Amino acid sequence: MSPLRGSTTRLDGETANRLLTMAVANLQRDYPVHWTRHISSPDQLVPHRTLHPVFAGSYDWHSCVHQTWLAARLLRAYPDLPAAGAARAVLSALITVDGCATEADFFAGDEGHYWERPYGWAWLLTLAAELDHTEWSLGPLAAVLRDRWLAWITHARLPVRVGTHDNTAFATGLVLDAAHAQEDTELAAACEAAALRWYLGDTGYGGFEPDAADFLSPALTEADLMRRVLPGEEFAHWLEAFVPDLDTARWEVLREPVAVPHPEDMFGAHLAGLALSRAWGWRAVGLALPAAHRFRGIAEEAYEAHASAGWHYVFGYGYATEHWLGTFAAYLAL
Repeated sequence: MSPLRGSTTRLDGETANRLLTMAVANLQRDYPVHWTRHISSPDQLVPHRTLHPVFAGSYDWHSCVHQTWLAARLLRAYPDLPAAGAARAVLSALITVDGCATEADFFAGDEGHYWERPYGWAWLLTLAAELDHTEWSLGPLAAVLRDRWLAWITHARLPVRVGTHDNTAFATGLVLDAAHAQEDTELAAACEAAALRWYLGDTGYGGFEPDAADFLSPALTEADLMRRVLPGEEFAHWLEAFVPDLDTARWEVLREPVAVPHPEDMFGAHLAGLALSRAWGWRAVGLALPAAHRFRGIAEEAYEAHASAGWHYVFGYGYATEHWLGTFAAYLAL
């Protein structure tokens, strides 16, 4: 086993520098790449950085976006890291006026109606909110995707309840946080309305978790969104109706971290991310509940178990985890 594996469970300055160094390397790494497009002619077969000059690294577009968020967020939290100077130089080279305009043109076109919706869009808007604290700006790219998101979510009648990128609860929670950070009341209201439309009436959750490729929990992402929308006591009542048996053996599979037998595999690595995203959800749900609530202690214990389990896979398992997992780990502390 690599000496780097399992070497940390919490974020400190040394770990932050390792994450920043890894993120910056990812942003500049164009291959291997996973890039899914619908094309109509051979002349559309162009290198991915031609259409995405800002976000062509880190294996896929959405990972590059949130690794950029990670770099920017680490620089704000730890401005004097040894890797900070190099990181700022790379961000300045990538986040340019021309590059953002090219990305914006892509999303303003026909493919932009659906490509990377909702997961990539949500991370882009999260990044845009973070960059408000910096010298960099996404300019028209953020504006295009903000309007795309608003148009889509306003008319989205049904949610998507999966443990992967199409999950609507996870993405909507990110965008709602970004909207609040930027005081975008129209965007926030649209997210809140969708959350209530999709999930308010949910009772007696009976899903089977996890699936083999999950990096999100359908149950916890939904609860994490609803705690953002409902006041404390109202959220507690909603949660009790949603998963009334959360404290029973039925949900040990949700309360306990899942084994990750193949973290070096691109899809096997998803289960490592599941531990970390569950940690987000358990922590948020626990903090939203009254101190004496019967699920509060369960949430706190599950958060600690999942955070420790997920951090184990952040370093030392190759590109399958390293191109994205650091974001999920750092989010717990940042």
